[in-house]
Amino acid sequence: MTGVLPSQAIEKMLTSGEITTTEPAVEGQIQPASLDLRLGQVAYRVRASFLAGNGSSVAERLDEFEMHRIDLTNGAVLEKGCVYVVPLMEGLALPATVQAVANAKSSTGRLDLLTRTITDGGTEFDRIAPGYTGPLYAEICPRSFSVLVRPGMRLNQIRFRAGQSVLSDADLNVLHERSPLVDGKAVIDDGLGFSVDLEPSNGTLVGYRAKPHTGVIDLDNIGHYDPAEYWEELHSSNGQIILDPGAFYILVSREAVSIPPAYAAEMAPFLAMVGEFRVHYAGFFDPGFGHDEAGGAGSRGVLEVRCHEAPFVLEHGQIVGRLVYERMADVPNQLYGTGIASNYQGQGLKLSKHFKATAR
Repeated sequence: MTGVLPSQAIEKMLTSGEITTTEPAVEGQIQPASLDLRLGQVAYRVRASFLAGNGSSVAERLDEFEMHRIDLTNGAVLEKGCVYVVPLMEGLALPATVQAVANAKSSTGRLDLLTRTITDGGTEFDRIAPGYTGPLYAEICPRSFSVLVRPGMRLNQIRFRAGQSVLSDADLNVLHERSPLVDGKAVIDDGLGFSVDLEPSNGTLVGYRAKPHTGVIDLDNIGHYDPAEYWEELHSSNGQIILDPGAFYILVSREAVSIPPAYAAEMAPFLAMVGEFRVHYAGFFDPGFGHDEAGGAGSRGVLEVRCHEAPFVLEHGQIVGRLVYERMADVPNQLYGTGIASNYQGQGLKLSKHFKATAR
């Protein structure tokens, strides 16, 4: 078996003990090509972000960096600008042939809630070596909004891979000819490039910028919050916006993207040399996303953008990132958007699921 492991293989990993849990898995936790990870009972407020490093455990490093601990049992607020480490309910006992990669879930990224997975002996965030056996932890740093969390909440997800599964540009071109991956010309160069849409077909709304002083967001509240209390609308009449240093933006791709059922994709980090900003914190695209077999007919990629050192002019059609496609080891039993709670199938410019839909 070579490729990204599908939902049915993840179910077998849970049964066999290759994925361990302190609480039984819950409905909806297994996604088409990933497993949602659940927060445990306690959060450790730490002085700084860290990696365990070779030969050290996260528990040992917590002894060094812990400031205090917070019981999450009845809910607790993780404050904007602080760093927390939360043991997860899931652990791993991976075979030597299987590696894993983790990432924030879409709704997590759209709240500018930096969430990364760390492991014992780990030297990288979100990357888990073949054969890893041990616990998993989430490092959480709310960047724009303070959030209320409880045990069992699912902020990040993990994907499993056996062997080499990434498509070359040549393979990607062949796939695009057979099953179009975007609704226009495909820019294929070390993955599928995508650009920003700053010239909407209707109106002038092109995105949102997070307000600096807002209330707490309870992550269990769906469709609850008034966007105007947390976000400032961004309008453009000339196909340009200027990104402010330190600000967080929700924008949308110009292209409607499709992920065929036998493939998965991950949004690659954007090269800093092209501009002083970072795009997309939540990087997994499941099989069936935007695909007509799963009721998608193309879905825009929502861009989570943070500007860094200097103000930067972003222009309509500017390439801002790329999708790396991978083969699935098998087609998942269930596709994104088909019979599961897929909040962003067929999406355009859209805030996280916690906010009320805006009438346009």
